[in-house]
Amino acid sequence: MHELFLNLDVTFMQNAIPTFAKALWLTLHLSFFGILFSILLGFLIALAQYYKLRFFTALMQGYIELSRNTPLLIQLFFLYYGLTQIGFHLSGYACALIGVVFLGGSYMAESFRAGLESVGKIQLESARSLGLNEWQLIAFVVLPQSLMVSLPSIAANAIFLLKETSVVSAIALADVLYVTKDLIGSYYKTNETLLLLVLCYLVVLLPLSILFSLLERHYKRYI
Repeated sequence: MHELFLNLDVTFMQNAIPTFAKALWLTLHLSFFGILFSILLGFLIALAQYYKLRFFTALMQGYIELSRNTPLLIQLFFLYYGLTQIGFHLSGYACALIGVVFLGGSYMAESFRAGLESVGKIQLESARSLGLNEWQLIAFVVLPQSLMVSLPSIAANAIFLLKETSVVSAIALADVLYVTKDLIGSYYKTNETLLLLVLCYLVVLLPLSILFSLLERHYKRYI
């Protein structure tokens, strides 16, 4: 291991940093909006299931099964290559974002559903007896309590989705994995390039993990 670090081409790594920084920005941009829209979609689906909206619930259950049981790579190929066969042309970024949200929404829905179902019926009946309408019930009773249960799972899903964005290189998006393969193919600096790739993901995932841990502690302390 010591010899490995001694033999690293530091000059090459320094020159490659701007390329990785640009690719990392794409990964962060895609991950941020992908996770954000996944959370919103997942919450809406879980809410529909919670209130047992008959047709919508059956439709969303089918979506969840389809999404969770097909790889993101296959979904991206369908969006990027398959849709062009029927006249729909989407950019690589649009396909990647739709794919991440399609996959993430199902996982987030299951996380929120578990949280919503953890709220006791007695609490709901008590809140209604105090005159709270359904939106107030969700905002002040259901959501705060369910979020404490859902948060660890939501955090795990967010980290999972961020790592899953690595497959978008398959549709020619220049993310960090795409840049890694390109640099290795061009300069044969495998160890240096892979080390930069690991550092990129570490720089992103470690703060995200710490942030979710702090949020979880906050909810356990104040709720």
